[in-house]
Amino acid sequence: MTIPIFRTHRPAEILSKPWIAAVSLLVIASVPVPASARDNDHDRDDDDSRALIFSTVGDSRQDPVAPDSSTLPLYGQDSIWLQNTKALTRIMRGIHDQKSQFLFFNGDMIMGYGNAALPPKTGTISDILNSDLVQFYKQYAFWRGIAADFMEGGTYVVPVPGNHEVQWKAGGKKAVAVNEDAWRANMGDLIFDNRRLGNLFGDTAANPAVGDNRNALDGLKTDQSKLSFSFDYRGSHFVVINTDPTGADSHAPAHWLDADLDAAQGRGLKRFFVFGHKPAFTYWYGSVIPALPALPLPGKASGLDVDIPARDAFWDVIEKYGAIYFCGHEHIYNVSQPRGKAWQIMVGSGGSPFEAGPSAATVSPTDRYYAWATVAVHRENVVIQTFGFNAAYGPTHILNTIVVH
Repeated sequence: MTIPIFRTHRPAEILSKPWIAAVSLLVIASVPVPASARDNDHDRDDDDSRALIFSTVGDSRQDPVAPDSSTLPLYGQDSIWLQNTKALTRIMRGIHDQKSQFLFFNGDMIMGYGNAALPPKTGTISDILNSDLVQFYKQYAFWRGIAADFMEGGTYVVPVPGNHEVQWKAGGKKAVAVNEDAWRANMGDLIFDNRRLGNLFGDTAANPAVGDNRNALDGLKTDQSKLSFSFDYRGSHFVVINTDPTGADSHAPAHWLDADLDAAQGRGLKRFFVFGHKPAFTYWYGSVIPALPALPLPGKASGLDVDIPARDAFWDVIEKYGAIYFCGHEHIYNVSQPRGKAWQIMVGSGGSPFEAGPSAATVSPTDRYYAWATVAVHRENVVIQTFGFNAAYGPTHILNTIVVH
């Protein structure tokens, strides 16, 4: 078995919880140290089995109406730019120290939630600056400024659209085409800049599919260019899906995904990684089981499981190809094998207000952790390690290590 690429340590209270025993873990040590500490053999020249290292996290936007109590009072910049800068930049420093070649950011990097159409009122400077259109572009610009330094430091950032990027809250929390256009205008250059990737790592992505990747059977109404896309890199296949396409909110493009993974398999690829914003299976994090028809926290389905048959069709595809699904949306960390086979890695824990309140009775002691996942793809296996720190910004710990053969 390949040794994990990073060694930090578990808080004792995590090891004492029975829930952890149900997860396939590779237990490592017991004394807290920084996440940047790595095995001495991480950089050994004779370890030639490691083909790729990537990280993933999502949901860093701040909430101007309901920020998490642990972030109060908000910094002035976070009140303006609506970003949890402290959490996001610490996570990025951890990922940088782990020498990840990619960061897949699983959506909700901005508050958004407006309508990025031409402003109805343009009579004053205030009218223009406070319009949804300008707010979208301003928030994107701030996040891109943070990501720019990260890119220059050696990690290519791959953005994943979230509901806050594509949906219009006042329009019923429905995705709209103008917001999809705003996504492409602000994130499209990253999807996919092979010249920049080549300058970073000396090789480029193969078979990038970034055009209007619609399958008629999915019934999508708008151009999905650079919203759902895929590429091959160093023997693995990576797919990003838009889980809130206009006219089909909270639905994955399962037919397109099936065809895309089938084509990749036909090219001889065997490792498949899928990234979307919304989870296929809601994480029911409340430890109190209420009387029916009430449900444990969060109280209602929050992901693709608002439509169970469609969700199951999507998960059938994930399992068919042995893919691993990374997601966010719920501002919480969780790993699971919902049907006992494929993994769902939920890392919507990049800085947005925690899903679980500070006094909530929850399933896991890590439910109020800022967390991310870093993945090492080896010839013989895939090692997924998750890292996190609590709301008080204590030491970073390894939360889980999962080995997938």
